[in-house]
Amino acid sequence: MPDRDKALSIADPHQLFRNSLEQATDAVFVLNADNRVIFLNAAAEALYGACRTQVVGMHIDTLVQRLPGIGNAAHAAGPGPDSEGLSPLPAVQIQRRDGTLRFGYVAESRTRLGDATLHTLLVKESAGASREGHPLLSVIADEIDSAVLVVDADWRIVYANAGLTRMLGFTPGEMAGKTPAELLAGEFTDPAVMHRLQTPRPTAATERHEALVYARCGSPLWVSATVRHLGRADGAQHHGIVILSDITQKKTYELLQRKVLHAMVMEQPLPAVMELICQEVQRVAPAVIASVLRVDADRRLHTLAAPGLPPHYCAALEGLNAGPMTGSCGTAAWFGEPVVVSDIATDPLWDGYRDLALPLGLAACWSYPIKAGDGRVLATLAFYYRTVRRPDAFHLQLVEVCVALCKLAFEREEAAERILQLDRYDSLTGLPNRSLLQRQAATLLLATQQAGATLSVLFVDLDRFKHINDSLGHAGGDKLLREVAVRLAAQAGDGALVARLSGDEFALVLPNSDRTQTIAAGERLLAALRQPLRIDHVSIAPSASIGISMFPVDGDALDYLLHCAEMAMYDAKAAGRNLFRFFSIEMNWAAQERLALESALREALIGEELHLNFQPQVFLRDGRLYGLEVLVRWQHPHFGTVSPARFVPLAEDSGLIGTLDRWVLEQSCAQLAAWRREGLSVPTISVNISPASFRDPTLPAQVAQTLSRHGLPAEALMLEMTEGLLMEDDASLAATVAAIHAQGVRLSMDDFGTGYSSLGYLRQLPVHQLKLDKSFVIDLESDAAARELASAVIRIGDSLKLAVVAEGVENEAQRCFLLSQGCRMGQGYLFSRPLDAAAVAQWIATPRPPAEPGDRHSQR
Repeated sequence: MPDRDKALSIADPHQLFRNSLEQATDAVFVLNADNRVIFLNAAAEALYGACRTQVVGMHIDTLVQRLPGIGNAAHAAGPGPDSEGLSPLPAVQIQRRDGTLRFGYVAESRTRLGDATLHTLLVKESAGASREGHPLLSVIADEIDSAVLVVDADWRIVYANAGLTRMLGFTPGEMAGKTPAELLAGEFTDPAVMHRLQTPRPTAATERHEALVYARCGSPLWVSATVRHLGRADGAQHHGIVILSDITQKKTYELLQRKVLHAMVMEQPLPAVMELICQEVQRVAPAVIASVLRVDADRRLHTLAAPGLPPHYCAALEGLNAGPMTGSCGTAAWFGEPVVVSDIATDPLWDGYRDLALPLGLAACWSYPIKAGDGRVLATLAFYYRTVRRPDAFHLQLVEVCVALCKLAFEREEAAERILQLDRYDSLTGLPNRSLLQRQAATLLLATQQAGATLSVLFVDLDRFKHINDSLGHAGGDKLLREVAVRLAAQAGDGALVARLSGDEFALVLPNSDRTQTIAAGERLLAALRQPLRIDHVSIAPSASIGISMFPVDGDALDYLLHCAEMAMYDAKAAGRNLFRFFSIEMNWAAQERLALESALREALIGEELHLNFQPQVFLRDGRLYGLEVLVRWQHPHFGTVSPARFVPLAEDSGLIGTLDRWVLEQSCAQLAAWRREGLSVPTISVNISPASFRDPTLPAQVAQTLSRHGLPAEALMLEMTEGLLMEDDASLAATVAAIHAQGVRLSMDDFGTGYSSLGYLRQLPVHQLKLDKSFVIDLESDAAARELASAVIRIGDSLKLAVVAEGVENEAQRCFLLSQGCRMGQGYLFSRPLDAAAVAQWIATPRPPAEPGDRHSQR
């Protein structure tokens, strides 16, 4: 071993340990078993601010205080007695002899020195201390997002954490020695808030403020400032802590959470909501002058809100056409994209409008389109500035929030308008509905009454609309209704009210219209409605029945006038349709009777009031039975005998016709089966089925089930249909007729020759029989035209190989003429009146002399 090493090995180990600690740059405190200082190095003296003779013997807790809750896990556990390494570094503060504070990290260890075990604290001052002089909270604050400032007694910054640099961009050197106001305040910072933020307090206190501050780059942001005033025990204040939290996003969303949404919930009108948005923008961003311009369907601009712009400027923009070179807003509306003009004085987009803006001190304008969900530009949001500038993060965030708010407000308005439209207007035709008509008519009736004038109320109901709707489908029916609405509105005249009440019912209120003027209007309306139109390649000529009531003669309230007009309309229907009728008091009585009759018919279908009669159809040559036509009769205890001509249309109008048809079919088949069981020879029965039942796709199944239930063959049944069904180019109707024919049930065309049949349709349908209407037969002896028409129908049947049955044969001359023209079958009073079931059996059993032959056809 060299001499030098030997010398070291025998040196005093205590002196060697002392010399080593003196050389350390960090503060070292050596403690005895009672945690009192027995040694401190020069760095510790400097840190505490006193000589070692003043420190030796002091308890360590009076020198070094651990910061609560920060890095104290090692302290809680305590270093192990045999630990030779350093524990994790908890944060501590050192209160210097002069009362100031220093902060740092502490490492603890226990070291054996000979027989003694020494407890050593190594205190490393925070790096912030060398950076700022007073590193208050540096240990804690550097890793949090909030900005932390420590100020001295003069409220000058002695420390700022890394969070402030991240938030505002200032370096430690730029912050040192400045007050918070000097560092943070900008053009629109509230001086009063800055003053309160840095006014010292004589005692410990905590305050909170909100302020608009500016980053190093000039960008504004909102912060929440928590100020903690700290003081010594003697009451002398010596420093403060300021913690800044970025609340820019919270501040902007306050618009949504607190004010704008509340305004929408309270159903404030759109201009008021836009005004509120602009005002709130200008409150949180004082550099901004905000405005909202609505863009109409013609791309014209209209000011909705501009609280910071003078009225003459807004007036100059009113009605401006959007285009590719029309300032910021007009261009944004045209392209549907944001337009940022940072310098109005030089940007070509403002060439035509620069003289409007520059005299007002407007130097920049950013405009953002507000779009509907379908891409339509509803409005533009503009941010004006008095300085040349580009968008910054805060204002872009504000724009994002405001555009969303504006869109929500516009969507709310459109939804409200749609609801109002649904509430007051008919969605199919666009005409006012009954609700709106009542509102409008109330005003009109009052004005008419005050003027001592008259007006008329017209109730319009389309003729045979159900037939058209069923034939063309609902889409075709809708097209007809829309066309009717257009025609009524075109003919109503100035000041008239036109509304769709429901279905195919319309109403018109004609102001200042007396009876003569109303008659002219009714004729004009009927003529307009009769004009043919094509729907889905089908030409139709619609018509309507119109009922009219007059104010004040017939009533003084719209509901009652409509009721009277409706009764008059029913009278027009009963009179033959395609005409108009004025209300009379007798109609009211008839309407009440009709309502009672409808109720009675419902009960009759359940009870035993309805019964069947049967009229024989015979061969004209020899009087043999060809078949029986079923006729339904109604005997009511109050109304007496009710004619089918009265209750069948009532059943059609009230929706009871299907029930009536099913009842007649069931009873007819049951009676035929009973006759056949009795051995009575009835070749066939003919049952008249309504057009509504023929349009029912379940009719073939009903017929098959009824025949099966009574054990009847299909050829025993003849179903009669009206001639109007021939004109219905309806695939479902054709399928129903074909399905019935496929069962073997025969079909008869009733009252042939009275309508507007197409022979082409007649050829296509599987019809077995034509019935010559009695209106032709009754005039055979006196009317040559009737004879020609009857002959034509018979020839049509002969050429198409269809049986022809003449109705209403009452005398021998008629029989002979029909025979002479080749008609083989007939029915009428000449052969028999309608009979009940018992009388039919007797009639069949009664022998009749053979009829005299007519001509050559009688020998067939």
